[in-house]
Amino acid sequence: MKMFKTVKSLVVGLALVALINPFANAQVVIKGSDTCLPVSQQEAEAFGKKGGGAVTVTGGGSGVGISALISGTCDIAQASRPMKFDEKQKMSEAGKTPKEVIIAYDALAVVINPENPVNQLTRQQLEQIFTGKITNWKEVGGPDMKIVVYSRETSSGTYEFFKEHVMKNKNYATSVLSMPATGAIIQSVKQTKGAIGYVGLAYLNKEVKALKVSYDGKTFVEPSVANAKNKTYPVVRPLFYYYSINNEKKVKPFMDFVLSPEGQKIVENVGFIGIKN
Repeated sequence: MKMFKTVKSLVVGLALVALINPFANAQVVIKGSDTCLPVSQQEAEAFGKKGGGAVTVTGGGSGVGISALISGTCDIAQASRPMKFDEKQKMSEAGKTPKEVIIAYDALAVVINPENPVNQLTRQQLEQIFTGKITNWKEVGGPDMKIVVYSRETSSGTYEFFKEHVMKNKNYATSVLSMPATGAIIQSVKQTKGAIGYVGLAYLNKEVKALKVSYDGKTFVEPSVANAKNKTYPVVRPLFYYYSINNEKKVKPFMDFVLSPEGQKIVENVGFIGIKN
């Protein structure tokens, strides 16, 4: 009888915890964009400390995350690009309806080795570098040095965003070196004097130099949270979470946390731009 009372008290206690804490017992799997990785990891950690339950986060690229969402091996796909029409079709064929939520904004930074004296480039120059028309830094006011171009691989949303918005849908040169993760681009640019690549704002550090960019050929603006907020920096994009509406009850507590003032403060602390700005 005493044991029964103890178990009964425990059940009642857990029920009360669930009522008091709406975040309790969520078990959520997130997969996808490497750009979103830093913010998702910190959101998951903070959510867990509030008693929200386990949230596991892995990268691999936006396309990988969306494929996992379609197959049902993740609950939330993090993406640095919008879901494509054919991906939405595949979700529909799987009996699922996707829900798109913007969780933050990101300024995409073009980075070079700190020893390179070049400080700025136009969009047109970037297009020509990544399509292979410009191959030496002396062609853009730099030293006589071969340009080594690094890009994310094709499954990356950042790869697609850069191609669409900076290269105006021109094809990458065959000489471009594809990297499996954003961190690999940072490491490669750090180690290669003639290197150039692109990364999300949250990945910027002193090991690489971010270039000022101009779309009009006159005004060059550096990538920063402030310049993204005041809309002077031209390469800004939304970051997305996708989930199936069929699974909304499971993911809603975590989604609510990410979109809350506390969750959006984490977004800004990581180095992205909150959705309220």
